[in-house]
Amino acid sequence: MAKTLYERLGEIEGIRKLVDDVVDLHMINPIVGPRFAPYADDPEKLAVIKNHTVNFFCMGSGGPQTYAGRDMPTTHKGMNISEHEYIEVVDDIMIALDKNNRGEEEKKDVLAILYSLKDGIIRV
Repeated sequence: MAKTLYERLGEIEGIRKLVDDVVDLHMINPIVGPRFAPYADDPEKLAVIKNHTVNFFCMGSGGPQTYAGRDMPTTHKGMNISEHEYIEVVDDIMIALDKNNRGEEEKKDVLAILYSLKDGIIRV
């Protein structure tokens, strides 16, 4: 039986590490970093966001976790995220996948998920 994306990403601990690495990359990314900079001074809020992201990604990749946060359009409404910012976020995620030694199939599957969400993120 084929493994789920959740399993191939290392289940919750692998996804938690991936999310930590992605957020670290976002913080230093010159394009999206300014959106994440305020969270550097609010570690409790950052922990909540990371936890929501972990649960969202676990559930979306076949894990047993439940995501109880807002949907993508509600979360990003009024942020006016540009296509360029969106691509920068995707690039950071691909870099984090490489850093965590994930293969091409995992990257392809994650990319498909990311692109399925883009209409609820860009310019909403």
